[in-house]
Order: sequence, then structure tokens, then C-alpha cells
Amino acid sequence: MRLLITGAAGFLGSHLTDRFLADGHSVVGLDNFITGHPDNIAHLIGHQRFEFVRHNVSTFTYVPGPIDGVLHFASPASPIDYLEHPIPTLKVGALGTHNALGLAKAKGARFFLASTSEVYGDPLVHPQPETYWGNVNPVGPRGVYDEAKRFAEAMTMAYHTYHGLDTRIVRIFNTYGPRMRPYDGRVVSNFIVQSLTGRPITIYGDGSQTRSFCYVTDEVEGLCRLFMQGDNDPMNIGNPIEYTVRQLAEVVVELTGTKSPIEYRDLPRDDPKVRQPDITRARSVLGWEPDVSLREGVTKTIDYFRSIMGTDRLPLNA
Repeated sequence: MRLLITGAAGFLGSHLTDRFLADGHSVVGLDNFITGHPDNIAHLIGHQRFEFVRHNVSTFTYVPGPIDGVLHFASPASPIDYLEHPIPTLKVGALGTHNALGLAKAKGARFFLASTSEVYGDPLVHPQPETYWGNVNPVGPRGVYDEAKRFAEAMTMAYHTYHGLDTRIVRIFNTYGPRMRPYDGRVVSNFIVQSLTGRPITIYGDGSQTRSFCYVTDEVEGLCRLFMQGDNDPMNIGNPIEYTVRQLAEVVVELTGTKSPIEYRDLPRDDPKVRQPDITRARSVLGWEPDVSLREGVTKTIDYFRSIMGTDRLPLNA
């Protein structure tokens, strides 16, 4: 197949690009580098089945030639990013999704939307099944991301029901691994970078809030299975094993051997207290569930961050 991936230079987009290329497909990658980084795809330059186009998918988007699948992964995806870029975040969820859907329709291609567990907001149902409609504050600081993704899901389903477009919607839960940006504000990268650089490890709230952490290779396996053999209903892809934020900090401290102290700060507004996917559908429809343990995945992620220390991605004096 020839596939178009928006956000191809991002954390997940670049790993997905690698996977599809490894499986023998061709990939056209689009990215405008707002949060993606050229280093994530530098190893693909010159690859005979990879093309890269620097482009903002929120503007008119056209790709010549046949396309079998459009996978829309472009979007800021961490609070520090979408709080800095609130309007582009809303635009890529609305205009970008519309443009990507229009391209898929014109090419007769399958469309795949990278949505998020953030559509559940600060959930009142735990764990979260796909049938849960969420508890989102549309005018809070996280609303620009949460509502952009909720709108994107509605637009995707409208194209499916009205135009008969073959669509997929994945709700991605916390994913981590190599190629995360060191200062993207996500809890795994925060704790590792703070540990490696000797800074205090910052926990917001009392650390009792929970998250479910899925290593990137597990996540990509689930994404590929959903694209190839899934259905048009939303599907959770994430690790159902739940950890408190403090437990994660303790794992990072142990594996890095850091002497960094832990500091507690006020919990940000609308920060979810719990987050855990119900993956019953993924197990039954895709035969998928993750198998990389937190300790194994965090160890690999620490190794990655150590490998880029002293570079422009993780300067020693930053």
C-alpha cells in the first residue's frame, strides 16, 4: 500500500512510519515541525519507499498519485504544547481532520484518526470503555485539545455515515518511549529528564492520580492491527495496568539511580484523577494487548534520553 501519515515526524507518527515501511508499504510523511522533529525521520532520508513533504495539514492538502490510507496523527499532544499553541491545536483537529478526510474520500482511501483518551476528560467512569461519553470542560485550559479531538471523531464518523468512507478511530492512552521530546511536559519524559540532569522531580498534586503507560512498540502494534483489521467504531489502545504518578516516579528514581529530590506542586486545573483503558474490544476484535512491562519500557526510554544528552535535543546546560 501507499500510505499518507500526517504528523510523520512526531513521536508516534515516526514510529508508525517505521513500522509500515518495515512491513513493505510505501509512506508519504507530512509534518510542519511545530512539535515534530527532523531527527525522528532523518534515518529515512533516501529510503526508496519514503517521501517527505513539509506541510501544514490545516491548509489545503493534496498529494499526487494513488493513496490507499490516510492516517491523521498531526497535532500537538501534550499540555505544554497545546497550551502554547491553542489555535493551531483546534485548527488541526477541525480543519486538518476535514482536509485529511477530504483527501481520503478523493483517493478512495481508508481513513485513520488518531484520537485520544482525553476525550473522556476527567472521567466519572473507571476504567473507561469506548461507550463512555466523557466528562470534559470545553472552556478549561485542556479544552482546546479535548474538544478538537472530540470534533475530529464526530467529523470522521460523519464521513463514514454520509459518504460511506472506510474509517478507523483510535483513542490513544499515555504512550512513551524513544523519540519523546525531552521537554514536552509529559510525565514519563519529565521524570526521566529531571532524574538524568539532577533536577528535582516534580509531582503535581499528591501523586495519587493514576495513569496507564503503554510502551511505543505495543501501541504501534495495536495501531497497525486496527488499521488493517478493525472496524469503524472508536477503539481504546493502551495499557490497562494502572500506576499512580508517585509509583512511576519511584520506578524512574530506581532505574536512573538519581539523587534528585521529589517536589510536590499544585495540581493543574482539570487534570484527570484517573485514566485506565478498558481494552475488551481491542482484545476481542484485534487479538491485541500490550506485553512490555513498565520497568522494561522505562529502561529503554532512559537509554534513549541518555543517548541524546549533550545534543541540541537535550543540552546539558538547558
